[in-house]
Amino acid sequence: MPSTLTSYKHILVAVDLTEECDPVIYRASASAEANGAKLSLIHIVEPMAMAFGGDVPMDLSQLQQQQFDQANERLERLIDKYSQLTTANCHLKFGQPRQEIHAFAIKEKCDLIVVGSHGRHGLALLLGSTANDVLHGAPCDVLAVSLKKSDD
Repeated sequence: MPSTLTSYKHILVAVDLTEECDPVIYRASASAEANGAKLSLIHIVEPMAMAFGGDVPMDLSQLQQQQFDQANERLERLIDKYSQLTTANCHLKFGQPRQEIHAFAIKEKCDLIVVGSHGRHGLALLLGSTANDVLHGAPCDVLAVSLKKSDD
């Protein structure tokens, strides 16, 4: 019987740029290699006003730029670390993670989004807030990579 599953052609890995993102990038890279797929990486820098409920009585633009610059430095370190990543396939965006990740996946015709999942206890925390947000309404398949802390 022929398989109805098709291989992935464009895999998007969405990361938070912490050291915890290594297993997520590894899994996405391995999947891209196994499928002969294009790999893209995205990180979303959330507007600081969103973190404070949007009602902030001061100008956060300088802090926001510092946050973006720090994200760019971390991204450059990942590009140096992973041969599959280049400045051409890595993207930094401002905005709400779910919306930006979904919009990028649609625009670039991604057929798999790979995200990290902390797997905290309880149904509401099963994926973590960002992974859970990305899953709902995703325009394609979503793979949640477990980020369980090791017991040292």
